[in-house]
Amino acid sequence: MSTKQVAQYGLSEIYSSPQPAVDIVLVHGLNGHPYNTWATHKPEVYWPADLLPSILEEQKIRVLTYGYDANVTAFTDGTSKDKIHNHAEHLAGRLVANRSLKKALERPIIFVCHSLGGLVVKRCLIYCRNVRHAHTERLRSVYVSTYGILFLGTPHNGAEMARWASLLQSICATMLPKKFFETSPHLIEALKSNNETLQNINRLFIDIVSRFQVYFFHESKPTDLKGTRQVIVEEDSAAPVIEGVERMGIERDHSHMCKFEDENAPGFDVVAEAIMR
Repeated sequence: MSTKQVAQYGLSEIYSSPQPAVDIVLVHGLNGHPYNTWATHKPEVYWPADLLPSILEEQKIRVLTYGYDANVTAFTDGTSKDKIHNHAEHLAGRLVANRSLKKALERPIIFVCHSLGGLVVKRCLIYCRNVRHAHTERLRSVYVSTYGILFLGTPHNGAEMARWASLLQSICATMLPKKFFETSPHLIEALKSNNETLQNINRLFIDIVSRFQVYFFHESKPTDLKGTRQVIVEEDSAAPVIEGVERMGIERDHSHMCKFEDENAPGFDVVAEAIMR
């Protein structure tokens, strides 16, 4: 499978059993891409399509990857409007349309999210849970059908403002060229302004977390950032202790913890086994 077969925006079906029993939906994070976030390039392996189907043959899976405009402002532009909420609404709408056309609105969903993509999924589920109007009632099916969520390197603890700013800055640094920061001092201010939105999402999600089978994966290796080595999302934020939630480390850095070149790659076994359950 190649990046050309995956749409940059919206949902792409990348694999389907003849009669699927479960939908697995991948959601990338900041400056991510629905193909590149999950792919290794030497060798070229896109594990959701190349490795997962054979491992989960008995589970009869369908695999979808969701792409959206995840540039920095999508997570930082708190002044104009809540972009995370927009992405969450779009994800819900696309999922309902796709599943409705397949006559599969009640099929179980398992989300696999990397980094800040986890915040989009949380916001999506909060939004779908609160839908009450008859015209939009079917959006609630996303909330009702979601069975499991795998969070890979998602920050769950809304720490104090300064920490959010430095956290997002670090995530940006792993995804963006250094030059970007030198030319965009306003970015740091913008990062600080959106802290409230992020805290709010995490607070509201705690109310519904027990409804789902949830797995927290944290990075066990630091990322090289301009000469320093740093864990981007600390274990206490990526895998807080919550009753009924499983926590596991993956022996990779933040941007590589969601890329698996073969079945023996660090973390693939625990991620595949979590999906299998």
